[in-house]
Amino acid sequence: MKDKTHAEDFKKVTRSELIELLNEDLSREYQAIIGYVVYSKVLKGAEYMNIAGELEKHAAQELGHALIIAEQIDYLGGMPSVEAKTVKTSEKATEMLQFDLDNETATIRNYRERVRQCEHLSEYAMSEQIRGILIDEQDHQIALATALGESVPAPRIAK
Repeated sequence: MKDKTHAEDFKKVTRSELIELLNEDLSREYQAIIGYVVYSKVLKGAEYMNIAGELEKHAAQELGHALIIAEQIDYLGGMPSVEAKTVKTSEKATEMLQFDLDNETATIRNYRERVRQCEHLSEYAMSEQIRGILIDEQDHQIALATALGESVPAPRIAK
């Protein structure tokens, strides 16, 4: 019995389904913008000064991602979402950083699948746009895992 490769293991979608999925991604980008803005300002303690500054930069990058995703949704004939996913907060810095790490990990998993879905629909330029976003998201994931003293979570295929 032959195992499926990662390249074959994704949900194929129609253009309209891709619009819906990209709108979910856009809502996740809005969540990231809000989270990074808030977390960068409320993290307390000398041990968090470096990561707080990094989170400010991440907020600006996430806005750039949101603009790219909104543009792709418009290109496909859809209307970009205006709703953000819920942002979790905490009084504990480590919990906030863990929320961010979990969100980045989910975002990376979803964008990896989106790349394959775009390519299946012959939307190669769109898949390249998303690959560019993935570079930033993986950098965010590394910074957060490092701040938490954890290993970067292993890649997993979205279901």
